[in-house]
Amino acid sequence: MAAALFPGSFDPITNGHVDIVKKAAGMFEKIYVVVMTNTHKKYLFSPEERASLVKSALKEFKNVEVLARPDALTVNVANELKVKAIIRGVRNSQDFLYEQQIAGINEQLNNKIHTILLFTDPENSFVASSMIKEVAKFDGNIARFLPIEAAKAVKEKFNKKDES
Repeated sequence: MAAALFPGSFDPITNGHVDIVKKAAGMFEKIYVVVMTNTHKKYLFSPEERASLVKSALKEFKNVEVLARPDALTVNVANELKVKAIIRGVRNSQDFLYEQQIAGINEQLNNKIHTILLFTDPENSFVASSMIKEVAKFDGNIARFLPIEAAKAVKEKFNKKDES
């Protein structure tokens, strides 16, 4: 078995992300979970904060290493780490189409690196970090959607914003 890369913005990490890592960790000798930046997103947490929350959420997985590469291109990180597979989680058909486009671009940039799509469990199929932040902003209960430390951190961020 080889190593694989699971890139994402993880702002914050959700139980859906953890589900994908669990599946991938059983398929590969090593999984690099890499905190990256999507220029189309507005972030609640810094890359360092996101990486810390991801490490906390994934500490049970012995074959997972968490890295932060906020200013890098996914295929370049894959080259650097010498991985041939990029893992992506898919919740629905909209995700599938988006991931298909990204996989096509990545294959054009490096045809030796392939994308593997893993589907989330049904209970996570509607969970998106952006929605969770919206629920938290209006003091909704987010505990069932996020790992414990991530849920605490999101609540703290919104409480600080309310105090300013």
